Amino acid sequence: MSFACPVRDQRLVLDQLVRIGELAAGERFADATPDTIDAVLDGAARFAEGEFAPLDRIGDTVGARWSDTVVTMPPGFRAAYAAFVEGGWMTLAAPVEAGGQGLPLALSAALMEDLNAANVGFALCPMLSLGAIEALEAHGSDEQKRDYLPRIVSGELPATMNLTEPQAGSDVGALKTRAEPVGDGSWKITGSKIYITYGEHDLAPNIVHLVLARTPGAPEGTKGISLFLVPKIMPDGSRNDVHCASIEHKLGIHASPTCVMSYGDAGGAIGWLIGDELAGMKAMFTMMNNARLNVALQGVGIAERATQRAVAYALDRRQLGRAIADHPDVRRMLLRMRALTNGARALTYYAFGQLDRRAAGDAAAGHRAEVLIPLAKAWGTDIGCEVASLGVQVHGGMGYIEETGAAQHLRDARIAPIYEGTNGIQAADLVGRKLGLDDGAAFDLLIADIRAEIADPRLVALADAVEAVAATLRQSGAEDRLAGSYPFLTMCAVLAAGWLMERLARATPGADGFEQRTRAAADYFIAAIVPEATGLAAAAAGGAAALYALPAEALG
Repeated sequence: MSFACPVRDQRLVLDQLVRIGELAAGERFADATPDTIDAVLDGAARFAEGEFAPLDRIGDTVGARWSDTVVTMPPGFRAAYAAFVEGGWMTLAAPVEAGGQGLPLALSAALMEDLNAANVGFALCPMLSLGAIEALEAHGSDEQKRDYLPRIVSGELPATMNLTEPQAGSDVGALKTRAEPVGDGSWKITGSKIYITYGEHDLAPNIVHLVLARTPGAPEGTKGISLFLVPKIMPDGSRNDVHCASIEHKLGIHASPTCVMSYGDAGGAIGWLIGDELAGMKAMFTMMNNARLNVALQGVGIAERATQRAVAYALDRRQLGRAIADHPDVRRMLLRMRALTNGARALTYYAFGQLDRRAAGDAAAGHRAEVLIPLAKAWGTDIGCEVASLGVQVHGGMGYIEETGAAQHLRDARIAPIYEGTNGIQAADLVGRKLGLDDGAAFDLLIADIRAEIADPRLVALADAVEAVAATLRQSGAEDRLAGSYPFLTMCAVLAAGWLMERLARATPGADGFEQRTRAAADYFIAAIVPEATGLAAAAAGGAAALYALPAEALG
């Protein structure tokens, strides 16, 4: 099927939810003129449709290949990545002093949504570089910003994030990779990392790795972690002591090489400290917050692609004398897919817009972004899975057959709730940190702003439920808070998305097909999805006792 990037949806969200015109009125984002926005949205759509989308199927069927430390990408990928670099697409939101265009992150989000919809396995490569740009801009030395940042910004030098080890997944503080000072300002890195996205490939001659490691005498846990910049190719052109030992064989995202990286087999990979010693987690969270919102965009992009595919199939497939799109249950699934996709896009772009406002000097917007990030990452990726699964169901038996492409969306989507902090960790972050951020004001002001604008009684009922559960969780012990954290996160995300969807419906009073679709999606979201979220209140406030009524062994 042909795929078309949702340019009009993106422009509506940027105008009405991000309110990008307000951002452009300030000095920080003065270059985000209406003409520039239109040019970026149209150009990104053409690029994604023309370069990345045609490679999606071959990326899935051929995949990245490993042989003796070398990873070879599928045919066509090198040329497409070269076109991505040549087009300057990596530079959109990057700092001007490093060769970027300094445009809003929310505008760059439209590009990443398009790339994820077109070919999520390929889009993972630039996604990691976007996070590295933020980490180096915030924490890198002057020399690192001079020698590496412009090359990452241009796309010439792809970047990776190296956290996970076999014994240290979500428990990052258990990592064992070591860093020993050489005496000239550099460090020797030894250890192994797993699940390293694009840790090795042939899209570019060099790769720069951001690696978490322990220095001599460092305390245990996350307080003893430092962050290092480790290039594959050294400044003098020699090969550094780092290589890819293997790649994983995965359910989906076959085009993305998920690498086991070995550091220091021949004595130590040379790296340089990013930021202060023992401050690695601070620098890495700068990178991870960017990555978490971009993972939310993976959910949005896959949901958009799956929805378009399902609608096209349902209009073409006839059963019982009419297109299956006209059968009530199929129509229910299609409308649910569209409503959830629009809601996830609204929430994620709005979160990016709050980061832009923080960059323009609005500290309160920064706190709001911190609350929104776990909502967007967890709920947005859950939506990607649900919509992709509904897409298979719309196709019926043919959805289970690989040739239709519907199954690939489900396989590709399933990783997103797991990496960059599992969705359970996002929920724990919400109740453990974000409910109390700024003495609770960040969360409470978000709910107050939602209350001030929402009109539908079903949204008001959900807001009541969210506030009641929040009050309960704030008074509960840690185990009870964590037990209710996931349903509570879903409630909060649906409330925020419903608020934004209602705003979009008010902004589309016309009678053309797009505006009718926008309003219908919002109406369905509020009528069907919002009450479902309200019904989660009992689970969110119910505590942990029921979860521990039996020992874990008895559940087998």
